[in-house]
Amino acid sequence: MLHDDLIAAFHKTQSFKWDPAGGFKLASGQTSPFYVDCRTLMAFPHARHLMAQRAWEVTKHLEIECLGGLEIGAISIATTISDFAYGATPRREWRTFFVRKQAKDHGLGRLVEGVVKAGDRALIVDDVLTSGGSVLKAITAAREVGLEVTEALVIVDRKEQDGRARVEQTGVRVVSLLTIDDLMQGHRSPS
Repeated sequence: MLHDDLIAAFHKTQSFKWDPAGGFKLASGQTSPFYVDCRTLMAFPHARHLMAQRAWEVTKHLEIECLGGLEIGAISIATTISDFAYGATPRREWRTFFVRKQAKDHGLGRLVEGVVKAGDRALIVDDVLTSGGSVLKAITAAREVGLEVTEALVIVDRKEQDGRARVEQTGVRVVSLLTIDDLMQGHRSPS
């Protein structure tokens, strides 16, 4: 089962940490006893492939033209899913894009990079959902260039800081491949 295999991959690659005593500082500044490191997970080909297979299960029905999210984390996620979708049945040719944290001050000065055009239906992807800040930034930037965004996919929903509710208030449905509960279920001891 892909769901369980993806949980196992988090533990095998040491991409999930739990420290109830010290905790970990999050991007929001808050401290959490959990650390979910999807950048480490995505460094392993077997883990990327599992993530892509699981993502395909939940996205293959979507009528989208492109997928992407906030740099840097979303780049490997979007590319891996897009590559998997291209080789799947039915084949999907989903283009990828990424949203810069700030527009370049040279070249074309774009905030959204990739081959996208107004009216394209887009899936926003991200690694971890906590407060929803990264997903919300990506949604806003994508919509500003005319993309139609109604779906977002995250690898792990931490189920903290009302992240899912904040994103869904924008009219975007959130799908997560795993939750923090899934990762805790497969966890043995603090590390």
